Amino acid sequence: MTYASLEDLTERAGTDEILQIADRDDDLVADPDVIDAALAHADNIVNGYIASKYPLPLATTPPLVLTWATSIARYFLHRDGPPDYVETDYKDAIAALKDVARGLIAIPDIAGAVPEAATGTHLSDIPSQVFSPENLRGWK
Repeated sequence: MTYASLEDLTERAGTDEILQIADRDDDLVADPDVIDAALAHADNIVNGYIASKYPLPLATTPPLVLTWATSIARYFLHRDGPPDYVETDYKDAIAALKDVARGLIAIPDIAGAVPEAATGTHLSDIPSQVFSPENLRGWK
């Protein structure tokens, strides 16, 4: 299951645009493999950013995730360079996903719940001191 679908892309961009960017064999039908590849790529990007805050796969697709996945897939379907407004949508989606990864944006689920803050202990191991008065004795 992908976060977005061809119907979501068509609703966002319109049939004409989708045919221009996804009908690679000129049969007036968006090529399923082209659409599937763009949607899978969008899912991978979304998952990469939200994996640190949410368990994957998401059981349902929240509206925010749908919006971001649609914007990202649409951007990648424009293989010859997207128009400015498509690029802006893409950049906005990536910026929002970065905010999710930093914990600045929470994605509510269907019930409106947000993820709990992660708890735990931070462990670190530091090496012994390399430069000390004893190690540097005799150096001028």
